[in-house]
Amino acid sequence: MVELRVNAGNVRNPNVHKIGIIALGSHLENHGPALPIDTDAKIASYIAFHAALESGAKFLGVIYPAHEIKEINHGIHVSLDDLADEIVNVLKSAKKHLGISSVVIVNGHGGNLPIVTKLYDIEEQTGLLITLNSKIIESEGPHGGSGELSMAKVLGIINEDEVKNQTDLSQYGEVGLYMFSQARKNDPNIEEGAMDIEENGVYVDEVYGNELLKLAVNSVLLDVEKQLDSHYGY
Repeated sequence: MVELRVNAGNVRNPNVHKIGIIALGSHLENHGPALPIDTDAKIASYIAFHAALESGAKFLGVIYPAHEIKEINHGIHVSLDDLADEIVNVLKSAKKHLGISSVVIVNGHGGNLPIVTKLYDIEEQTGLLITLNSKIIESEGPHGGSGELSMAKVLGIINEDEVKNQTDLSQYGEVGLYMFSQARKNDPNIEEGAMDIEENGVYVDEVYGNELLKLAVNSVLLDVEKQLDSHYGY
């Protein structure tokens, strides 16, 4: 077998080759007229890819399906069990072919948050240490709001001609999850986001978008460092 040069290139610690970073977003949901339906997947992939570039960890790509809570219907999603099964299959393949032993999952879609209840089972089935990083969800604000618009500006995926229509909530009620009354009633954070969109509208700020993306990348880098320290004794 060929002996790989794990110290080659800009690698601070060869153990980082044992860590994978994978994106988890949503490819099929409405975000208003200014944003594409795969906004979450593209944002999560950007964060995961750039964190892999900066850390030297392996970039594993993106998981295709996504989950959403039953009170919100703005796209095409799968059950939590189906999402967990897909994650297990993808990570087993990565472990087999790439020799990883831990993974950071970069989650860019709020509907995926319940997957945290399945992480122990996923770890058991894959034999991998897994960290779920949802920093961008904690930071970006309402669905289809100024945070996502600003990051989309950085990524070049925004239709700026449609920003003026983004807050036409009678037509695009998914923005801020405004139209989902039961979800708003059940979750104060969703209610706050919906009210913010209704009262304050949205804006696009490329500087703000860059700050959000940098914050998220740095959070993933910290998770990589934690895995190196706890799992590999770095």
